[in-house]
Amino acid sequence: MATRRTKRAAVVKVQQLEMTPVDLEGAVRRSKRNGLAPKCLIYSPESSAPTKKRRTKMDNEKTKEEEDVGNSDVEPSSGGHGGLSAYELERLENIRQNQAFLSSINLFRATEELKQLTRPKPSQRGLMSRSQAAVKEVLPTRKSLRLQNKEAEILTLPPEPRGTLIYEQSSPLKKPSGPLLMDPINLEEGSKLPSQLLELCSEDSKEEINMEFDLKGYRSALKNMRLTEDRVAKVVKDRIFSATFHPCTSTLLMAAGDKWGKVGLWKLGSDWGDDGVLLFEPHTRPVGCMAFSRAHPTHLLSLSYDGSLRCMDVEKAVFDDVYDIDDGLKTFDFLSHDCSTLVVGNWYGEVAIVDRRTAGNSHESLHSLDPKTLRCVSAHPLQKQYFAVAESKVVSIYDSRCLKKAKSQAVSQLHGHSLSITSAYFSPCTGNRVLTSSMDNNIRIYDTSAMTTKSPLLTSIKHDMHTGRWLTKLSAVWDPKREDCFVVGSMARPRRVQVFHENGQPQHTFIDGENLNTVLSVTAFHPTRNALLGGNASGRLHIFSD
Repeated sequence: MATRRTKRAAVVKVQQLEMTPVDLEGAVRRSKRNGLAPKCLIYSPESSAPTKKRRTKMDNEKTKEEEDVGNSDVEPSSGGHGGLSAYELERLENIRQNQAFLSSINLFRATEELKQLTRPKPSQRGLMSRSQAAVKEVLPTRKSLRLQNKEAEILTLPPEPRGTLIYEQSSPLKKPSGPLLMDPINLEEGSKLPSQLLELCSEDSKEEINMEFDLKGYRSALKNMRLTEDRVAKVVKDRIFSATFHPCTSTLLMAAGDKWGKVGLWKLGSDWGDDGVLLFEPHTRPVGCMAFSRAHPTHLLSLSYDGSLRCMDVEKAVFDDVYDIDDGLKTFDFLSHDCSTLVVGNWYGEVAIVDRRTAGNSHESLHSLDPKTLRCVSAHPLQKQYFAVAESKVVSIYDSRCLKKAKSQAVSQLHGHSLSITSAYFSPCTGNRVLTSSMDNNIRIYDTSAMTTKSPLLTSIKHDMHTGRWLTKLSAVWDPKREDCFVVGSMARPRRVQVFHENGQPQHTFIDGENLNTVLSVTAFHPTRNALLGGNASGRLHIFSD
């Protein structure tokens, strides 16, 4: 048996020596599992038998490179290009030619310019263009002592003070009581108010409102209202909390109040101040509510969280004291047709009846309603003795003639909201509707024509009301020219302002990709003209007008 095996091995060895390299390639067994190409065996006829040689690490790497070259579909290049194949050289040449062509047509520069166009800058009109841009300074780059290879300075703590500490505040909590001069803080010291301001505020603007304007004509008028670059301006320095139109019709005059007690006036198309903007500082905390007096157009009443309610009298050029408490005023409305009586609400669930004809800055009576919170008051446009109060999750309607110091009985209540109510307003012409906005993402309209104990719900509209802590809360407000339509800001993208009918049907959506790129939390319609304003968190007003 051993002899047969020895003879068979000798025959195989002789056959291998007689084979040519081509025959050996076919004799190599190929693995079907890995599918690799056959290795190129080097045969030397001079050596009668292969000699064993110890393979080093360098030999293994060379063998691996040889295998990769053998398995490649591209022939190796013998030129002086670092061992690159012809395909790789052709690819690099194509890349070079493409880059040269793109550079010749300035494609890279055009791409950067297009990126800048897709991110439009905010309007530079108003306060930003002159006052704030000139103040900016280029400060040197800060470097730590460790990076400069310097030893840290040894600082000694000051001795502990003895006695009572008195903390000095950078800004007072409230302006001093009494009249304040109307000195614009964005003008040079000693500058006088423009004479045109008094003429404009004294303009007789009593016009009849056309209530017979059908919905089709109303939608057509809304579509003709446009937002242009010159109708966007920075009116106050910080976030807008309240804004309103002056009732004059010859031009557009707007007022806005910001987070730190400043009140700005902006006349569209004027050259006084900063692009028509005059800035005042009658308060020190957010201006939560403001309104022009319908009986005296030269009077602008503004209420602040610092506890002060003032009247800007353009004729006297002062801010008069109207009502004053320690802190916490939230909202107010006129409780008489001559605008001499006010209902004022504070953060502690109390309403005060204030008569401007009485000397001093105190209230006539104070009434406790909801001990938790009170966010909005709205007086009935015809029956002025009624006013609606947004109390937590319920809106209550009270009669000012039947108020008590505590536990006053409501004439009617509006139920249905599951979270806090941000605003509640009577319809502007008849008061037969109440429009409410709530944090439960619903806008509701109630029927208050009969003034029953529980007013029925007419319409409920889903609307995202969650703005976060850095934006003013959204509130739906009526168009004062109509009884059945209202406007509200939106959190949707692209940024927009929406107008709805009381039945819940959208009437128009204001969108402008070039000039509107921010949330307009505060909105208001002009009382007689086709104009709409929107205020954002950077102190800018956007005006849509025909």
